[in-house]
Amino acid sequence: MNETGQSGISKFTGNLKTLADSFTSSVFRGGKPSSDKARASVIYNNFFMHIQGVKTHINTLRPSYTLGMGLIALFLFLIVVASGIFLMVYYNPSLENAFKTVKNINNVVFGGKVARNVHKWAGEGMIVFLFLHMARVFFTSSYKAGREFNWLIGIVLLILTFALNLTGYLLPWDQLSYWATVIVSNIMMSPKELTDSLGLTKFFDVGTFTTDFVFAGLNPGKESLNRIYLFHVMLLPIVISVFVGIHFWRIRKDGGLTKPEDFSVRNSDIGYVLEPDKTSGIFPTHKTYGLMELAKGKTPAVDKDIENTVMSWPNLLIAELAVLMVTLAGVLIYSYYIDAPLKEMANALIPENPAKAPWYFLGLQELLSYSAFMGGVGLPSAALLGLALIPYLDREQYKVGVWFTDSTGKKIAVESFIISVIVIIGMLVFAVNFGWLRNWFPEIPQLVITLINPGSIWVGFMILWSLFVIKRTGSTRMGAMALFVMFLVSYVILTYFATEMRGPNWGFYWSKSQWPIH
Repeated sequence: MNETGQSGISKFTGNLKTLADSFTSSVFRGGKPSSDKARASVIYNNFFMHIQGVKTHINTLRPSYTLGMGLIALFLFLIVVASGIFLMVYYNPSLENAFKTVKNINNVVFGGKVARNVHKWAGEGMIVFLFLHMARVFFTSSYKAGREFNWLIGIVLLILTFALNLTGYLLPWDQLSYWATVIVSNIMMSPKELTDSLGLTKFFDVGTFTTDFVFAGLNPGKESLNRIYLFHVMLLPIVISVFVGIHFWRIRKDGGLTKPEDFSVRNSDIGYVLEPDKTSGIFPTHKTYGLMELAKGKTPAVDKDIENTVMSWPNLLIAELAVLMVTLAGVLIYSYYIDAPLKEMANALIPENPAKAPWYFLGLQELLSYSAFMGGVGLPSAALLGLALIPYLDREQYKVGVWFTDSTGKKIAVESFIISVIVIIGMLVFAVNFGWLRNWFPEIPQLVITLINPGSIWVGFMILWSLFVIKRTGSTRMGAMALFVMFLVSYVILTYFATEMRGPNWGFYWSKSQWPIH
C-alpha cells in the first residue's frame, strides 16, 4: 500500500486500463483541439511548423487547382522507401545471388511479390506524377512571384527521380536489367561521338570517364552492381530527401501555393473547409488594441482574419490524409494485378533484341538511334536547360495562379499541341520510310550527322515556333507556353513510338505481333 491507499497491483492495472489515453496524451499533449487557438497550437508546436503554416488559403484546398499531384509524388516516394527497406532484407547485390534473391522475393518470401510490385510501380509512378505536378505548376504560372528557385529544385528532384528508378531497374540482374545497363552505358559513352569527330578524345575522354565512374568499368559486372546498389539504397534517397525538405521549406517561406489575385470564396468551398471559429479564435473578440485605451472601440485588425484562409488543422491535414489513402490504395490495387517484370538471369552472350531502356528513357533511345551524342547528351541537356531558364526568361507577373493565364494562353496551348503532334509524327514517318543522311550519303562526316538529325531539327523547330509566338503575342509567357507544350508532346510521342513501334534491330513495326519469329 502507498500513501494513496492503492496497492501496487491495482495501480498497475489502473495504468494498464488507461494505457491508450496515456499514450495519446503523450503524443497530442493538448488533447483534441476545440478552438482555433488550440488548432493553431497543433501546428506550431510540432514538426509541421516547419513545412506548413497555421493557416491555409482556401485556393490551396481546392482539388481542381493542385490536383494533389505534388503530394502524390511525395507519398509515392515514402512508399518506395518503406517497401525498399523491406526488400533490402532479402536482396543480395552480388552477381551470383542478385537474380536468385529477387526470384526468392517473388516466389518464396511472404508478401514479397506484392512488396516488389509496390516498390516498382510506386517508383515509376513518381516520374508520372512529378511530370504532372510540373505541368500544373507551369500552366498556373506558379514558378513566379519569388518561386523561381523552387522551380529549379523541382527540376533537380525530377532528375534524381529518374536516377533512382534507373538504378533500381538494373538491380535484379536479369536479361532486361543487364541489357538496359548496356544501353545506359552506351548513352554515357555518347560524348565520344562528338569528341572523336573533333579529335579531342585523346585530350579529354569525358564519355569513358563518366561510364567508368558510374559503372566501375566499360562492361557491366560485379563492381557495377555494387556501385549501382550503393547509389540506389543510400546516396540517391538521402539526396532526394534533402531536396524534398528544401522544396517544402521554400513553399512555406514563399507564402504557400500561388492563388489568383481576384480570388473569391465560392459556395462549393464550404463543402471541404471548416470556417474559422471566430468566437474563440486566435484573434479574441473580447480584446481591443488602442493607444493606452485612449481610443474607444476596436482597431480594424480585431475580429478580422487573414483573408480567405482556414485553419490548417484539420482542413489541410484531412486533405493530405485523403490523398495519402487514395495513393496507397491505387498503388496496392495496381500492384495486385500487374507484376513487375523479371526475365531470365542476365547472360552477356545472349543479347536482347530489341534491347530497350526503361520506358521513361525510350524517347531518348529513339533520338539516340539518329545520333548518339545528340540523343544521349545534347538534346536532354538542352531540354533541361530550357526548363531551368523558364522562370528567368518569362518574368511577366500577371495572372499568377490562373490556369493557362487567359484565353490567349489556352489558344496558344491548343495550337502548339496540334502543330507539335503533326510535325513530330511527320518527322518520324519520314525517317522510317526514307532514312536519314547516312542512308543517302554513306561517306558523310559524322559531325554533320551529329548536328543535323531529326532530333536536333525538332528542337530547332520548337525554338523557332516559340520565338514566333513571342513576336505574335508580344508575351514571353505565351512563348514559354508554346515551348513547354511541345516539350511534353514530344516526350509522350517519342516514348510511345519507341515502346510500341520499335522491334528487333530497332526496326519499325505497327505492333509486336508483326515481330519476326525465330
